[in-house]
Amino acid sequence: MSRSPSIPDRPRLDLDPEMSDAERLSAIRQHYERLVAVNDELDERLSEATDRRNELQEELERLKRRNETLKTSSLYLATVEELTDDGVVIKQHGNNQEVLTDISPHLDDELEAGDRVAINDSFAIQQLLDDETDSRAQAMEIDASPTVSYGDIGGIDDQVREVREAVEEPLTNPELFETVGVDPPSGVLLYGPPGTGKTMLAKAVANETDATFIKMAGSELVRKFIGEGSRLVRDLFELAAEREPAVIFIDEIDAVASKRTDSKTSGDAEVQRTMMQLLSEMDGFDDRGEVRIMAATNRFDMLDEAILRPGRFDRLIKVPKPSIEGRERILEIHTRDMNVSDDVDFADLAAELEEYSGADIAALATEAGMFAIRDGRAEVRRRDFDDAYEKIEDAEEQTTIPGHTPYQY
Repeated sequence: MSRSPSIPDRPRLDLDPEMSDAERLSAIRQHYERLVAVNDELDERLSEATDRRNELQEELERLKRRNETLKTSSLYLATVEELTDDGVVIKQHGNNQEVLTDISPHLDDELEAGDRVAINDSFAIQQLLDDETDSRAQAMEIDASPTVSYGDIGGIDDQVREVREAVEEPLTNPELFETVGVDPPSGVLLYGPPGTGKTMLAKAVANETDATFIKMAGSELVRKFIGEGSRLVRDLFELAAEREPAVIFIDEIDAVASKRTDSKTSGDAEVQRTMMQLLSEMDGFDDRGEVRIMAATNRFDMLDEAILRPGRFDRLIKVPKPSIEGRERILEIHTRDMNVSDDVDFADLAAELEEYSGADIAALATEAGMFAIRDGRAEVRRRDFDDAYEKIEDAEEQTTIPGHTPYQY
């Protein structure tokens, strides 16, 4: 254990009676200087002691706060379900347990059904919380617009026109619909094989409009705990209403809107509960102002009939694989930044790419460029496309499951 340094003794002044006046003056001066030195040392020690005392005081306060935190019970989140004469019915988040509890006197006039509150281990309401939107819903809002434009999409001109009429026009020119006297489509569903441009269409809408764009995948709405999925759906639509004009895009909607079955498992029940919340929110579009909804799926055959009825998805737009003219246009789009040789005939090449989707053609163009780089050339030739075609076909044959039948749309 360290010991505090000893305090220096106060210097004493001893004068010899036989000293001359000059000697006495010199002794007094030396004594004064020793006193000043001792005083300076004591001041320095006092300053160090004061600093150390402040440090110990801060440490003491920190330990006190930590001790109080350890002694305080954690609080749990709950939602007020109902206010009755007998008390308040609350539902705890996570386990959905409903409990009847009393109202604290200071919250008697503040609580309403739907409020978020903090409760203790005895289910007593401790405080009223702000009704904040789920952070997961806020994270799905796209701040930076995608770089995809309608000019980057080829082979599906009719589909682009229909999407612009149903989604973009009601947001940019609502007076046109008011003049004609018709309500704009409330929802647009894009369906078709993978890689045909459904998601690119949604990105183009986000880029071409000034509306808030909120993107989510259907699988993100399938949550582990009961009630979480439906709450996330509700928060997403509330966020869209706050940010209007807004577009909600649900990719892979079949993950949460598949046909209902008689399955009794908790997982299937939760998916159906989430879908019911989604249907309820979509029915409320007439009162939500400038909010449009888009969705996409590769499995149209799996969707529940309830979500396809008019009023929810008024426009069902099939996005097929491109025709030969569409394939030629897609080739031009994906090679416009490439140094392509004159021996490449896009019309002839497009004729050989039957059953290729837009994504397949984009992959073909990239692979052809890789063949040119591999040969040390800055120019992409026709044989590079042929080599890329053979490579993709060989890879597809190796990954095809024998006896597998493709999905029908």
